[in-house]
Amino acid sequence: MAKFVLLALVVFNLSFSGEKVFNVMGTYMIVDTPSYQYDIYRYVSHLDGLLSDYKEDSEITRLNSSSGKDCVDISRETLEVLKKSIEVSELTFGAFDVTVGAITINYKRKGILSFQDAKRVVNYRDLKIDGSKACLLREGMAVDLGGIGKGYTVQKAYEKFRDKLKKGFISIAGDLKVWGQKRSIGVYNPITKGVLAKLVNRLDVCLSTSGNYFQDHIIGNQTDILQITVAGDDCGYVDAISTAIFAMDRDIRAKFLRDNNGFGVLILYKDGSVWFNKKFSEYFSLIQIGE
Repeated sequence: MAKFVLLALVVFNLSFSGEKVFNVMGTYMIVDTPSYQYDIYRYVSHLDGLLSDYKEDSEITRLNSSSGKDCVDISRETLEVLKKSIEVSELTFGAFDVTVGAITINYKRKGILSFQDAKRVVNYRDLKIDGSKACLLREGMAVDLGGIGKGYTVQKAYEKFRDKLKKGFISIAGDLKVWGQKRSIGVYNPITKGVLAKLVNRLDVCLSTSGNYFQDHIIGNQTDILQITVAGDDCGYVDAISTAIFAMDRDIRAKFLRDNNGFGVLILYKDGSVWFNKKFSEYFSLIQIGE
């Protein structure tokens, strides 16, 4: 379920002279604020050090290494993202599941499990939180935060600096937060290699875009969806929800969208058609589909 999105969100009008681009979390981060750009970068790097399953000394790597054995002490930030992950897993009928790391890490990347053995231990219900400790109950389990980590990190950076920065923009790959200003944003069209939608936000907003067209990396059902963009108030939830909807089969997706109208959703189908719900339009004063 880990997500890889490159240039899924294209920024058109950059508001400040303080735009900086950083390499972090295995991708690029744009910080466009009047000040504190390097402070934001340092904080994001700190979170990456906690949450990355590529770093041998991260808390997630320690948790994964202890699967089926011991619980591990984790920081407040790691605890928070794991709790959010479990919440989204329950909300999405398990379509989002951070324990998919058994497949993406232990099977695909490390080759220490067969696909069937990895699939058997994917179950968010076996990720337990006990105070400040986290436990993976079955050996071979692993947490992969690729479907929520970047959005969560954007949200935490915004929360840490919002009292100092009355307006700003932070994006990490396909996840972004804009606040205190109107901004022109473009959503990438993987069919035409151009712009699917031009947007101008009406409200402070988080956006996250999911798709498998750059790297087949989202574990789930192959359906009629090519790309999905989700808008909301919390970037961690938005990131995870976009991943989950992309992974759902058609019937589950229809039920989820019918029962959960608190998120804005823009869908690009494989036939090139586009659909968005009423909530999506509430976040934007302009939605222009096409070039």
